[in-house]
Amino acid sequence: MRSTESVKAHGASLDGIVSGWITLDSLTGEPTSQFADSLFAPIPSGTEKLMLVTSFAGERFHPETIRGLAAAPTQLARVANDIGQRASVGGFEGIVMDFEQHVPADLPALIAVTRAIRDAAHARDIRPVVLAIPPGDTAAYPGQPLAGAVDMLMIMLYDEHWASSPPGPIASPEWVRRQLGLRVAEVGAGRLVAGLPLYGYLWRRDSTGRSSPAPSNSTPALTGYSGETVSFEDAQGFAAAAGLSLERDPSSGSLRAARPLVWELWVTDAELLRALVDEADDAGVRRIALWRLG
Repeated sequence: MRSTESVKAHGASLDGIVSGWITLDSLTGEPTSQFADSLFAPIPSGTEKLMLVTSFAGERFHPETIRGLAAAPTQLARVANDIGQRASVGGFEGIVMDFEQHVPADLPALIAVTRAIRDAAHARDIRPVVLAIPPGDTAAYPGQPLAGAVDMLMIMLYDEHWASSPPGPIASPEWVRRQLGLRVAEVGAGRLVAGLPLYGYLWRRDSTGRSSPAPSNSTPALTGYSGETVSFEDAQGFAAAAGLSLERDPSSGSLRAARPLVWELWVTDAELLRALVDEADDAGVRRIALWRLG
């Protein structure tokens, strides 16, 4: 419902909206319409409608699904054609693929699957076909070979701090500048979309154990936290209920509030988002994606 209200309020100012969601079944690899079109409001005229294709199912991503499809060329061709047909029938004008948690050895499989979906989409004049990739993992998601399989790469410039890490900004300007710079150096700014966050996290002190390490960091933090995603409105309400207000962290530009040793929240607002867009613009990246409406 929040996404629908956001589209009503802001859709006319956006070039495109991802409103469809196709999941690759974790057992069979076949596409399923988890959310054929998740909006209950018309997309404004002139705003493109895009479809998400993902290996996320249940509670996690399934890289084994991508490996399995790449190892079965006949099935891959059929699945890619099915995705292209679903996009065409649904009136989608572009596709965004989100296949996470891969390792470097998966690169040939990842390229094979993304290229097959791209070709099926292009055959129906559906473009752009975009692959979302993590910002810093250039080993599992190297820019140049992946850019050759799709029209554009969307760099997910989040989470600098994540649900099971110690609290901190979701995306600070300095972090975005550094992460985006890595990808610009790989493929050039013209092939990139800067994916920026519209959300935050509320972390509660977790007495059960340590925080989960970052994917690229094998050393866990010493204090445990458990985080949940919050919107800007959620964060305002939670802080107000505790008799607090959101305050801007001077080093990151993010808004935050905290009850020491109990909970802490960090969230993006319009002022921080403008600073992040400026970082992308300074890097020459002119396309911005926002995750997520609502």
